[in-house]
Amino acid sequence: MLSKHNSLSVIIFIFLFFSSSLSSPDFNTLLSFKSSLLDSSNALSTWVNSTNPCTDSWLGVTCNPATHRVTKLVLENLNLTGSIDALSQLTQLRLLSLKRNHLSSAFDLNFSSLKNLKLLYLSHNLLTGNFPDGIHYLWRLRRLDISYNYFYGEIPFTELAQMPRLLTLRLELNSFTGKIGPFSSLPSGSILDFNVSNNFLYGEIPASFSLFPASSFSGNKNLCGKPMALDCFQRAVESEPAKPGDVGMKNKKKKGASGWTVFMIIIVDAVAILAALVTITCCCYYKKKRNSGAQEGTKRKVGSAGSLTSIGGFYGGGGGRDEVMVVFDGCKGFGDVDDLLKSSAELLGKGCAGTTYKVVMDGGDTVVVKRVRERRKRKEVDSWLRIIGGLRHSNIVSLRAYYDSNEELLLVYDFLPNGSLHSLLHGNRGPGRTPLDWTTRLKLASGSALGLTFLHGYNKARHFHGNLSSSNIIVDHLGNACVSDIGLHQLLLAASISNNGYKAPELMPNNQNNVSQRRFTQKCDVYSFGVILLEILTGKMPTGEGETSLVKWVQRVAREEWTWEVFDFELLRYKEMEEEMVGLMQVALLCLAPFPRDRPKMNMVHMMIEDIRTKGGRQLGDRSSIMNDLSSDSSPSLSVSTINFTSGS
Repeated sequence: MLSKHNSLSVIIFIFLFFSSSLSSPDFNTLLSFKSSLLDSSNALSTWVNSTNPCTDSWLGVTCNPATHRVTKLVLENLNLTGSIDALSQLTQLRLLSLKRNHLSSAFDLNFSSLKNLKLLYLSHNLLTGNFPDGIHYLWRLRRLDISYNYFYGEIPFTELAQMPRLLTLRLELNSFTGKIGPFSSLPSGSILDFNVSNNFLYGEIPASFSLFPASSFSGNKNLCGKPMALDCFQRAVESEPAKPGDVGMKNKKKKGASGWTVFMIIIVDAVAILAALVTITCCCYYKKKRNSGAQEGTKRKVGSAGSLTSIGGFYGGGGGRDEVMVVFDGCKGFGDVDDLLKSSAELLGKGCAGTTYKVVMDGGDTVVVKRVRERRKRKEVDSWLRIIGGLRHSNIVSLRAYYDSNEELLLVYDFLPNGSLHSLLHGNRGPGRTPLDWTTRLKLASGSALGLTFLHGYNKARHFHGNLSSSNIIVDHLGNACVSDIGLHQLLLAASISNNGYKAPELMPNNQNNVSQRRFTQKCDVYSFGVILLEILTGKMPTGEGETSLVKWVQRVAREEWTWEVFDFELLRYKEMEEEMVGLMQVALLCLAPFPRDRPKMNMVHMMIEDIRTKGGRQLGDRSSIMNDLSSDSSPSLSVSTINFTSGS
């Protein structure tokens, strides 16, 4: 009897096990997705092992009652942070909406497995990479919204043209480049909602899209044609010289040109030839003059005005085969190096990499020109600069153009008017200073972290900054932090970090961590960013009096009781934000772990800072173990979970 009872129990157990597994084949996929998230609001509390996603009302999950496959997943505005890569296994999805979260992807998105999708909404997240692959496989897709993210590269309009059911295409506020179209194979009027505004698109807008409002294309300075105000034909006429044949065609429409007209044409041609000869002679004369006065010109004081030629002693463009002028998409105002040299310029400062100038072009545009000293071989420089010139992100200072000759290298960047983070934190600490409030500091920390996150993940190439400091985090006209001088030190013959206060321990010649290779990695950037966070929190320079390291001072105090003395005295008025300050200090200490393997990746650093901005610092200490796992091996020697954070009077 007992044997029959045991057999019956085994049969029931096996039946329940298999029925549970077969009831929802997507069960493990959903749990895998949940495990990859930081769910600060505990929104997915109903997603547990002991329940069924199709029968037990998991939040946002809808299943087909016959197949028990997930057909809808709607998780909107839940403050979810993490990767969406696992969701590619939900092959029966019809609707996927994850908008208004903090979701990202470790790789370029690939939708080829989601062939049943009809509605896809991923707007207002932290997604980056090229336009999602496999989009042309989604032949049933009607709505596609990936706006307000950080995608880059060209939009695959040829693939999109193979989707006749597509009604909505929302791609605004990304960093897409290239032209619009062709859409010739789409049925007329099939797309009802179209928006590609605030990208880096260029060229003529196809006629089939001229009925959409101008707001669908705004923020792309190089787009022309209806409905934009810029006319493509007029721009072409203004930018291209008249061809000799054009004059002849016009004259054929007349019976003949008058003798006076012919005479005037001859006179104009003669004057033009004479002017060209004079110009060439002057250029040769002044080029020799500049060569002899180059050293004298560079001795001007910071803030002096003039042209680049007079201030910097630039050699200029001689038009030889060894000169390269490369202008990237989105840069207007000059066509060659002479346009730069003749423009009004102001010396901003000198650094270990070279000299920096503020240049106002003839058209009114303002740029920053950096003259680089001795650099690597021309071929290496050009290859690297073309990569840097392709970086487009709202938290990165864009390289707009560069000029490379045997004598010099000029780099042209966007000009941002509000100075550097270094000047905002440390400049004019005396009377009359405007203190930097806590909300602004936290915003600048988050923005610069996001810029580095984009750089580290760009094309999966493991790019790094190489010389990160508060001096090369610049603030734009909207108050956003933008990372500048990316990869600049990799161009120099003797590349090194100019300020040891930002240098990671593994790069030090006398490091005590048995790190045999002093090779720069992305984790070195993470360490430098940790130092910047300490600057934001303490208001102190990376190296103080007597070259005392800010990092060592903070780590020593961290083992003792915290008081308000560790924070910048300008933050005393924000004592109600103490939890956020302590939370950011925890993030800084994670970044400053002695061993590279113990530091978090920049995308996780950004997520933690954003979590502080939205939820305060209350829960960050509980997540330290998670962050250590994500950063890789073991926990830092100075674990944030073991630090006693208390406030003093």
